Amino acid sequence: MYIAAMPRAATTSDAFNAVAEPRRRAILNYLALQERPVGDIVASLGLEQPSVSKHLRVLRDVGLVHVRRDGRRMLYRTNAEAIRPLHEWTSSFERFWRHQLSRVKERAER
Repeated sequence: MYIAAMPRAATTSDAFNAVAEPRRRAILNYLALQERPVGDIVASLGLEQPSVSKHLRVLRDVGLVHVRRDGRRMLYRTNAEAIRPLHEWTSSFERFWRHQLSRVKERAER
């Protein structure tokens, strides 16, 4: 019997898919406080330069980071407006986690 392979969805088509990759989340975390050049990201996160450039391109393509040229350097920074939908979606689960933590505390106090 032949089972057709389902086409695989692009993992970089939107912000949610882009941040599914742990290294991209690490890059976003690193860029959260200030604008940085690729070399700083490579050195801080211990990733290879081609890998960092690839991940930055994905993040840029979905709008999660901005880039600007400063002489020969490319400086990257997060785009807070593009990150907002991610924050709003994850915030919808905050009530659930608060409830779960309350239950754990109640059990521990017994």
